[in-house]
Amino acid sequence: MSIHISARPGEIEKIVLLAGDPLRAKYIADNYLQNVTLVSSTRNIYFFTGTYKDKPLTIGASGMGCPSIGIYSFELFTEYDADCIIRIGTCGAYTKKLKLFELINAETACSESTYAACAYGYKKDSFKHQGDAFDVINDTAVDLNLELKNGTIHSGDVFYRAEKDKPAIVKKYKCLAAEMEAFALFANARYLKKSAATLLTVSDIIPTHEKISADEREKALLPMMKLALEAVLKL
Repeated sequence: MSIHISARPGEIEKIVLLAGDPLRAKYIADNYLQNVTLVSSTRNIYFFTGTYKDKPLTIGASGMGCPSIGIYSFELFTEYDADCIIRIGTCGAYTKKLKLFELINAETACSESTYAACAYGYKKDSFKHQGDAFDVINDTAVDLNLELKNGTIHSGDVFYRAEKDKPAIVKKYKCLAAEMEAFALFANARYLKKSAATLLTVSDIIPTHEKISADEREKALLPMMKLALEAVLKL
């Protein structure tokens, strides 16, 4: 049992899928897993352990932002000895070349966040995915005939900002899209020598203000969920 996760030793599997939203984690557990057990609900951040096609895994939530996923992923890696964490979330596209519902496998995450500097003394403002989960996701997408974009994403510290132009770091790295968590996840995995990947669904297009409606959101995320679960079978 860690500070923020109340699961007992042995109740968290080696591979963990982390959604931002606790209810998304619950949806996946309810609809895709067998032999499911709710192993933690501290702060209403749910963690479920079960099997997918006989493969043991845990599905949980990270909350929003680098500090939040930083806490959960660190405790999963260190207190529960998880080997691989795959974040499954949504993102806003910085370019009109991307369309709603497209999938992105983050090769690199950049950020203005001080998370990595404060936690580990890292001076870098970008980190690559860690381990082999990234490549496994790419291979699985081919098997499922799913189109998947690879590239750099921006893990922003803020959701709303006064400046309407793209942040300087986005221009520097030619970021495809914005989200808020991958940078901390990748930094933790690098420091702890673990595996981490981030798989995203484009939920809005920033230049055009297009976005997935509330009614479309559940269905829109199904390909990402399926891809992540199928990739777990190969890890």
